[in-house]
Amino acid sequence: MEATFPIEKIRNIGFIAHIDAGKTTVTEQVLFATGRIHRAGGVDDGNTAMDWMPQEKERGITITAAATTTYWNDFRINVIDTPGHVDFTAEVERSLRVLDGGIVVLDAVAGVQSQSETVWRQADTYRVPRICFVNKMDRVGASFERTIESIRRRLNGNPVAIQLPIGAEDQFAGMIDLITGMATVYPVGRVNEGNVDRPDEIEMPSEYQSKFDRYRQEMIEKIAETDDALLIKYLEGEEIAPEELKAALRQATVDQKVVPVVCGSAMFAKGVHNLLDSIMDYLPSPADVPAVEGVNPRNDEIEIRNPNANEPLAALAFKVATDPYVGRLVFLRVYSGTVKAGATVINTTKSGRERMGRLLRMHANSREELEEVTAGNICAAIGLKNTFTGDTICLQDDGVILEPPKFPKPVVSVAVEPNTKVDQDRLTEALRKLADEDPTFLVAVNDETGQTIISGMGELHLEVLVDRMRREFNVVAQVGMPRVSYRETLTLAKEVEGRFVRQTGGHGQFGHVVLELEPLDRGEGIIFENKITRGAIPREFIPAVEKGVRDALDNGPLAGYPLVDLKVSLVDGSFHQVDSSELAFRSAGMLAIREGASKCAPVLLEPIADLEVVTPGEYLGDVIGDLGTRRAQIQSIEGEETLQSVRALLPLGETFSYTTALRSLSQGRASYSMEFKYYEPVPDHIVKTLVTA
Repeated sequence: MEATFPIEKIRNIGFIAHIDAGKTTVTEQVLFATGRIHRAGGVDDGNTAMDWMPQEKERGITITAAATTTYWNDFRINVIDTPGHVDFTAEVERSLRVLDGGIVVLDAVAGVQSQSETVWRQADTYRVPRICFVNKMDRVGASFERTIESIRRRLNGNPVAIQLPIGAEDQFAGMIDLITGMATVYPVGRVNEGNVDRPDEIEMPSEYQSKFDRYRQEMIEKIAETDDALLIKYLEGEEIAPEELKAALRQATVDQKVVPVVCGSAMFAKGVHNLLDSIMDYLPSPADVPAVEGVNPRNDEIEIRNPNANEPLAALAFKVATDPYVGRLVFLRVYSGTVKAGATVINTTKSGRERMGRLLRMHANSREELEEVTAGNICAAIGLKNTFTGDTICLQDDGVILEPPKFPKPVVSVAVEPNTKVDQDRLTEALRKLADEDPTFLVAVNDETGQTIISGMGELHLEVLVDRMRREFNVVAQVGMPRVSYRETLTLAKEVEGRFVRQTGGHGQFGHVVLELEPLDRGEGIIFENKITRGAIPREFIPAVEKGVRDALDNGPLAGYPLVDLKVSLVDGSFHQVDSSELAFRSAGMLAIREGASKCAPVLLEPIADLEVVTPGEYLGDVIGDLGTRRAQIQSIEGEETLQSVRALLPLGETFSYTTALRSLSQGRASYSMEFKYYEPVPDHIVKTLVTA
């Protein structure tokens, strides 16, 4: 079946959204409706198929992206359920890199929230077509129209409603298809009969006729704007057939000109069958999206790999996981060609050969053996010991390197120390495996204190990783208080000099460099440029100078934090025919930075978070007052009397324990979400505290 399944009938999709919008619940109902599971689990009950980790069940949140495969009307759907919490944004990032379509789940009461904006931007980055599912239509305060308006306003999207809800809140009873005019009706209220069968379609209730006509007219106008032939028919007043509308809407969705919007209540299985139809009708197959581009490592030229089983193999490793039963799993998206179990493959990124052991189709944490996997599919492989996230797998030496997913840098660190010497080895092994899995989890050793420092995307991220160390690897360790990952940069351009001279009994050591240090705009990173002319320094010593410079930049002059956003130009120097060596020039580069950086007006940078607090109106004053004490910059306050949304920029160092403080201020009724935004200079009075600490 694997070899003969037509690629046009495959959908690689993911559910993406703000935390608590209902992604996992939607996924459960989709799997139940398609017969993949016999009972839809609940997040609150801790029995969902996709949230299988103990930490996910206890916290009621998705932590790791889980993959599964199901079937609907002769279509194969490869599904990835992603986390909503910003601490686990890497899971969303790597999932979107390999998906062909996304379903953005929105809360009908809250509309577009801060993390909705983040995942939308990530989908834009990877050019992923998407549809929106307005969930929780049966909740008090639900509004289909307001949610669509928030898509337009906050996401700059072009939403097209293809359904009209029948009622809302406790009177939500179904939806009307704006293309066919048929209605799907459910029992009124928060009722779930647990029936996998599709509800019957009936004629549209007559009282919705005028509203239907208005919504349908708006839909046709938006679709016609994307198709010249359809626009001519529309302007000439001709009748447009439903098939023509569907075809034009599908093409417009694939081209990312419009975003179809449907609605329902996943908790009570309302609208799930219609959502599945929309996924098949409007989201692309692997054959519909542009062919993937790769770089030929031999000549750096761009090559195309078409989604065809007979093309050369090109597969991207987008996730590494440790399974307690089968060991190390590498998740692959096969873009072209065919890979067989047991085959010898080449990791083009690392130029090494590996043996592809078993191939598996995953269903959360359970597995199904495969003989081969063809283009357009997602699978997991056992046996790829040296393949990591972002690596490309090919069969021949003429393979290409596919663009890897990009991940944000960690912003919070803690120190971990094993309780006993026995725990030390286990701790090292646990940290290595966890770092293999998670590109936003970094492990380093502080040279001065000898402490092991782990860094991640937030308090929750590190808390979950420490919990996994304890449960999965049986490591008992002491964990320090979270610390913010500050950075340093320079504000003045200067020429600095480094001279390393050592004289011993035999050959001495001599290295001399002159560097120009120049500050860059925020976020540009470190640039090293060689401007040596007339052989002032032999070419073979230039890499050693760069290595010394980059090593020295890891420890800034103010408080030992890494230096960023800096251009270092090697402009002059001198060498000795006998005594010069790579070691000498590396040391000279380090000395130039260490002695010169302090003369270039260094400043300390702190990470700033984009914070959104949703609070009942009666607590708004207290929330804003508390944010003021935390050096927050209020950006906007929106909403109604009952519910207010506050957007603010807040130094990450001021966010620790904010959960407890916000609960106290609002009697547990307010919630917040945040994401790292950028670095900016720390105020002078705060710098003194941090430097002395």
